[in-house]
Amino acid sequence: MKKSFPLSYYPKHIAFIMDGNRRWAKKRNLPLIDGHKKGAKVIEKILEKALEINIKYLTFYSFSTENWKRSATEVRELQSLLSKYLESEAERFISEKIRFQTIGNLKKFGNDIRDKILRLEQKTKGFNRLFFTLALNYGARDEILNAVNSILKKKKSINEKNFTSFLMTKNLPDPDFIIRTSGEMRISNFLLWQIAYTELYFTKTLWPDFNGMKFNNALKNYISRKRTYGSS
Repeated sequence: MKKSFPLSYYPKHIAFIMDGNRRWAKKRNLPLIDGHKKGAKVIEKILEKALEINIKYLTFYSFSTENWKRSATEVRELQSLLSKYLESEAERFISEKIRFQTIGNLKKFGNDIRDKILRLEQKTKGFNRLFFTLALNYGARDEILNAVNSILKKKKSINEKNFTSFLMTKNLPDPDFIIRTSGEMRISNFLLWQIAYTELYFTKTLWPDFNGMKFNNALKNYISRKRTYGSS
């Protein structure tokens, strides 16, 4: 997309529900992991476009708390793909001054993955050109319950400000825009507190087919909207 609009017109924080990898693979009679691999390439393209137009925050719903219910083979292959992604993209994050971080409970992942995440977070913690967040073993209901329990332990009264400070996203602004692919029109336990006034965009395109042109179309749709935050 050409910079025909002031930067203030673009969303500051975009979150993605990357749906359709498995269906993409099944339609082509390919192993499921091939759909996930193609989907990982789309993340790279989105990152390139975001850097080009100065979008500051990207959050990707990569692995939900419910995804552990999939077959042991698919879960194992997804973890292997994540491990390889962390290795292959580390140089880019560092060279492009991108801060990498995660939200979610990482305890169920192997030590190898947790170590790679920690190292990349440490290496990039001083960067601020773009904040790149992967939601891993993340579920919004779990996040909210954990926040409430933490507040109760500290015996604090609950208000909107201090509640937000106990969420996993406490260092991120709320998303301006959520894009969900594959035609499903639901949020699927993703950032339930944070998206109270977020603009939602649903497309039938499967995630592996979500290319630069389709991302541009989504951004144009966002720019065409008038955000009122409930004031009208």
